[in-house]
Amino acid sequence: MDPVEVFNALPAARLERDLLACCAAPAWGAAVIAGRPYDSRAGILAAADAASRALRWDEVRQGLEAHPRIGERAAGDSPEAAWSRREQSAAARSADETTRAALIEANRAYEERFGHVFLIFASGRTQEEILAAARERLGNDEATERAVVADQLRRIALLRLEQVLDAL
Repeated sequence: MDPVEVFNALPAARLERDLLACCAAPAWGAAVIAGRPYDSRAGILAAADAASRALRWDEVRQGLEAHPRIGERAAGDSPEAAWSRREQSAAARSADETTRAALIEANRAYEERFGHVFLIFASGRTQEEILAAARERLGNDEATERAVVADQLRRIALLRLEQVLDAL
């Protein structure tokens, strides 16, 4: 069976669970589910992209709650924990102790400044690249950073949705 057909046929409760693993903002998953049936993979991804862009800041914050601090190993055996470990794997392999310590400090400073975890699309990035981005983003004002965070969450959700579709 075609993955799009499977996606369209999944019971809403099962699909909601899968989508919440991609993005923990319930409004995002509800919007994607509400768009069924889709005629193509591209249609699913376009709807998910639009749903991400429509999230209010409080909904983005809900999505952030499922993400561990960058550089920390996600605990548990949930799909989102496994994805997080995989997404950060290149960074974990690339860092020395000095960079790890600097990233811990950057995380602390970021959380103190903005009140939430530093979120970045980490797939394929080294810890040095992530550290540089964290330091750069510490200079953002609140509105600019909220837009960056929302975009990073969108990119992560779409990557994870692609993985859900690949597994169907």
